[in-house]
Amino acid sequence: MIILRPLVALSLAILLSACVSKTIKSTSVPGVKTASTEVSEELLLDVSIVVFDPGLDDYDEDQQIYPEVRKAEARYIPGLLSEAIQDSGAWGAVRVVPGKEQVTDLMVQGKILHSDGEELQLQISATDSRGYVWLSKKYTGKSSRYAYRVTTRSIHDPFQAVYNTIANDLLELLEELRPKDRENIRLVTELLFARSFSQDAFDGYLAKDRKGRYLVMRLPAENDPMLERVQAIRERDRVFVDTLQEYYVNFDAQMTDPYQEWRRLSYEESVALQELKAESTRRLVAGTVAILAGIAGASSGDSSMTRTAGQVAIVGGGFLLKSGLEKRNESQIHVEALEELGMSLEAEITPQVIELEDRTVMLSGNVEDQYAQWREVLAEIYRTEIGELELPENSAATTDTL
Repeated sequence: MIILRPLVALSLAILLSACVSKTIKSTSVPGVKTASTEVSEELLLDVSIVVFDPGLDDYDEDQQIYPEVRKAEARYIPGLLSEAIQDSGAWGAVRVVPGKEQVTDLMVQGKILHSDGEELQLQISATDSRGYVWLSKKYTGKSSRYAYRVTTRSIHDPFQAVYNTIANDLLELLEELRPKDRENIRLVTELLFARSFSQDAFDGYLAKDRKGRYLVMRLPAENDPMLERVQAIRERDRVFVDTLQEYYVNFDAQMTDPYQEWRRLSYEESVALQELKAESTRRLVAGTVAILAGIAGASSGDSSMTRTAGQVAIVGGGFLLKSGLEKRNESQIHVEALEELGMSLEAEITPQVIELEDRTVMLSGNVEDQYAQWREVLAEIYRTEIGELELPENSAATTDTL
């Protein structure tokens, strides 16, 4: 029995630790900060938030990840982040875009590291058109059961604190910029867009430093006909991307109710799963302790009563072990319930149709391809309008380093 005591003590310690079950009762949501100083409209930077990476590259079937939900979240969360960034009133246009192909002043990219009703983890990066990395950071948020009350959900998302924190971090970095920096960012954006349509005509205006960041080497003349046509094409591109915003807004509107319901149920399932696993562990440990004590009593007891008690302990411990295993099987039922919820959420998501000036475009989960096709159309328009035009010889040659 002396040899058995340390093992029993260790088992009891595990048993007590398994009894701890933590749930967050409340979460605080920081407000979105506003710009400290007013900036002229021409210095406001546009922001593009790329549809997030759903984080399925390393997907393991044993993990509680539901691909159909993650792909939907990758389109849904950028919309919430976009709203938070816009609320600061410090930016130009803030748009959700299908891919990194769009040229913009500041591009925000994200990857979903973890997402369920209880916890959200995002990896966020932000890079301006010059190539300066503003932000590369992991954000984590915890929700509470109170966040899923109907009255609370109508005010903000259960993970609103994450989006507001990202927006505030970006605003803080924005306000560190000098007006000269803002001018350069917008100029580089315009030249990069022009170069994407005519590499030869606009390649000499930009160069890269040792760190791969763009420097403005010279400027086009104010009356440069090529630049004027590129500016007109860029405006058409903005109109198209603005039209895409209708898709994302409609998508978010359709997804909100079923997604928040999934999150609520996911939160409840996650908490229940933790409690079941804890209960399973307690029963398995208790069963093991009882069996070990029973074996010791049955083998070393000096009376028939002691041996009988030991045998009873073995049987009782066996029942506890069996009960613990049954609890673990029950937890698997909850996992399957989450999978069913994910499938039902996917059924709620339907393709969207957007009307353009000269055509109707069906967006059925392949917005990236649609935008790629649109860029091809713009390239055709550019080639048609440019015709035989050549870059004027009087293009201003200046050095404007960042």
